Amino acid sequence: MCREKTKLTVFSKSKIGLELASLIGNPSLAVELQPSEMDVSYRVPRGSLCTLCKGARMLCGKARCPIIVRLVHYFRSMARIRGLTLDGSSPPSVFVGRLGYPYVYIGPLSPPVHGDTSIMDTPELWFGKPIDKIAEYRFSLIRGRFRVKVDQPIGSNRLLDEVRELALSTFPVDVEMMFKRRPRGVFILDDEVQPFGASAPVSSIRIGALKVDHRLERAYDDYDLKASEAVLEVYQHGVPVSKIQRAFSVGAFGELRRRRLVPTRWSITAVDSMISKALMERVKDSPVISEYRVYESNYLDNRFEVIMFPDT
Repeated sequence: MCREKTKLTVFSKSKIGLELASLIGNPSLAVELQPSEMDVSYRVPRGSLCTLCKGARMLCGKARCPIIVRLVHYFRSMARIRGLTLDGSSPPSVFVGRLGYPYVYIGPLSPPVHGDTSIMDTPELWFGKPIDKIAEYRFSLIRGRFRVKVDQPIGSNRLLDEVRELALSTFPVDVEMMFKRRPRGVFILDDEVQPFGASAPVSSIRIGALKVDHRLERAYDDYDLKASEAVLEVYQHGVPVSKIQRAFSVGAFGELRRRRLVPTRWSITAVDSMISKALMERVKDSPVISEYRVYESNYLDNRFEVIMFPDT
């Protein structure tokens, strides 16, 4: 839980740290990032090593400071935003917040660029990518948000319906967002916290033409199909887990009268649980092995080991 929230400038050596301040203070980088326009909120969890390390002592054990990597890509992304308008191609991506539930903030995420941006919100394609690239994907996505009630019926809010369709799209979708104020980010000084780009409330959102994934559309149009059954059905038809989580979060599955928006964090947990339980049951029907097996992999300072034992 965050205990302290402070607002500081990029060049505060005493608060951010000498290593970080010298990095951002690099003349060539400063021109690119336009730091005079930037400010950001910092939240410091109690006991965070980041406040002691300040990007110099590497107390987290990682080869590079995650906070420095995040900040650089955050400011690079913010430098592309001009005024209060963002025009770009959403991967597609939608985020549903959890604060204030059952009244939550929802909205599309989009980078300030056009083209094939699908990889920016498709974690299945990230394995093998360097940490800098993943940070770039995360911080390039700027979130617009507006508030709704989670059980708002389909058809009662045009903007919500459009965002829901966006979440079901097969390909990137052109999005134009008009913000009420300049987007800004919140950095939690903890190397284990998932990074997010800047966000701001929107006054209007314009969503371009899109093509809904027919596999998701079939489940969306079935008002008698339970949400858990819909999740497993689209998974069996080859829909990536990240897309299923996104559709689940915008209330695209389930019996019509029970459909709800689900905060993104909860959606990820729920979908993972449903699919993993089904896979564990399926594994029980697999042939029994007769030897010991060890599988391993390394990625981004993580080591994965899978050990399989024969039946005894």
